[in-house]
Amino acid sequence: MIQTGIIPQHEDTRISLVRHASVHNPSNIFYGRLPGFSISKRGQIEAACTARALKDLTIDEIISSPLLRCRQTAAEILKYHHLKLRQSSLITEVLTTFQGQSADVVDLRNGDVYSGVDSKYEQPEDILLRVQKFLFRIRRTFPEKHVVAVTHGDIILFMMLWASHLSTTPHNKKKFTTLGILKEYPAVSSITTFSYSTSTKDERPSIAYFNPAIHMSC
Repeated sequence: MIQTGIIPQHEDTRISLVRHASVHNPSNIFYGRLPGFSISKRGQIEAACTARALKDLTIDEIISSPLLRCRQTAAEILKYHHLKLRQSSLITEVLTTFQGQSADVVDLRNGDVYSGVDSKYEQPEDILLRVQKFLFRIRRTFPEKHVVAVTHGDIILFMMLWASHLSTTPHNKKKFTTLGILKEYPAVSSITTFSYSTSTKDERPSIAYFNPAIHMSC
């Protein structure tokens, strides 16, 4: 079960995956990795709220997906921390054939951009492998420290499933909120913290979820 309403502040190695804030998308495009999609005015408020949730914590590194919406969200967090933003392609958005199509098409599939697509596009296991590679690098470099990484919804979701001993499948993505581990898909600007108590590569971390829109007043 995921703890909710907290951002852990203990001595374990902690990696907080922040989902980027809301995006300016008046044409309702499934934007994927398309360049130029910035956060909206609402997103700016959300990102500022997330930054305030993290401002009094000791953070040793802040890393972002290369995409603009993540870098803009990370910039708000950086206002409270004297750090230089790093980027990592390991936590970038999913590579999908639906990029550039109407978001309504993906909504009709309940967010499943994986089933029945060409093998050149990413599957959940591909996403899990790269995010685990990223997390293990951070664990080796920053043991018993706190790192924040700004990324995308499915990146967080599939890591949540794996850490909860659930299969990382399109089916489990579609029924995520009925699995009993969290009542919502990782919200925009939410903070999901994975805590590790050992250096074992395959350790399944504990999970804490903090949604500033719910767990604090902004």
